[in-house]
Amino acid sequence: MSMPTIKHVRAFTLRGGGADYHDQGDGHWIDDHISTPMAKYPEYRQSRRSFGINVLGTLVVEVEASDGTVGFAVTTGGELGAFIVEKHLARFIEGAKVTDIEKIWDQMFNATLYYGRKGIVLNTISGVDLALWDLLGKVRQEPVHQLLGGPVRDELQFYATGARPDLAKEMGFIGGKLALQHGPAEGEEGLRKNIETLATMRERVGDDFWLMFDCWMSLDLNYATRLANAASEFGLKWIEEALPPDDYWGYAALRQQVPSGMLVTTGEHEATRWGFRMLLEMGCCDIIQPDVGWCGGITELIKISALADAHNALVVPHGSSVYSYHFVITRTNSPFSEFLMMAPKADQVVPMFNPQLLDEPIPINGRMKASVLDKPGFGVRLNPECQLHRPYDH
Repeated sequence: MSMPTIKHVRAFTLRGGGADYHDQGDGHWIDDHISTPMAKYPEYRQSRRSFGINVLGTLVVEVEASDGTVGFAVTTGGELGAFIVEKHLARFIEGAKVTDIEKIWDQMFNATLYYGRKGIVLNTISGVDLALWDLLGKVRQEPVHQLLGGPVRDELQFYATGARPDLAKEMGFIGGKLALQHGPAEGEEGLRKNIETLATMRERVGDDFWLMFDCWMSLDLNYATRLANAASEFGLKWIEEALPPDDYWGYAALRQQVPSGMLVTTGEHEATRWGFRMLLEMGCCDIIQPDVGWCGGITELIKISALADAHNALVVPHGSSVYSYHFVITRTNSPFSEFLMMAPKADQVVPMFNPQLLDEPIPINGRMKASVLDKPGFGVRLNPECQLHRPYDH
């Protein structure tokens, strides 16, 4: 059959949860006194929304083929991302064959190199890339995981990120990751409270359940080292994103200083094969955690994963629902997945990108059969009840 070309690309914004999962209302665990790089300022310590973590909103990218097939994806990026898609990237997408994903990625990346490389531009490129993979899967009537070579296991297993690892254990997850609540600015008392929280959870879940700390770029080397050593008594499995993303030297030092057997993980806010090359070659971490909606999309994640495999490092993508599930199920060096508990009290399993996606699969007893992903593309639909806003066109 002749391969369709891409006729239109469109960029929309959405508000309220979904891909910008920090865009939540009051009373959500994800916004409750979590240690951040801004926590050094008391007025921005209690809530991440107070310093603007939710200002971007969701970016929705749609790509329509000449045969009428439409692929789409969601990520963060909002109006800034929509501008980049409509005013700059569209020229590399429209008119190309649906199969020209590698060429489109290379053109988008190099054309934005002078103002991009990471951050909002790579979020946007990621959103386009995921939409292109969704479109190709729909045109070929195959799930994305088949396009990537097919599953290497029959099911995915998950750990849960949220405020209640004890409840996550009851739900069948293999581990629970806590958002660290108190950073260096809160001194010895804050450090003591962090360890008390960990100790309480260890008592509740027993010895064999994984417990981890997500530090969200908020610590310095000294504090992170002290935290890791104090947490060792309570069997902390890993310390995640303890330092700012660009402090490769600090991560390399931290990995040498944590207790034997404790893992150092990072990469959620890293982008492209070049950023991850730094982490891997400098010995910064044991597990890299790229977000497929931020690191460059599936096209780039393939390269990042291959690089990690050559360094004997695991790839456990940052929670991104179906966009990472289709990848993880095809990679032997991605043995488990993250699931973000988006229920406000972390007391039930709900779709991560709710309400923006329909047909989004969720773990059952901490597992997900590969067959659940056997739908064309990424297998999800945009919720028609969500109000799309197209701030720009071309």
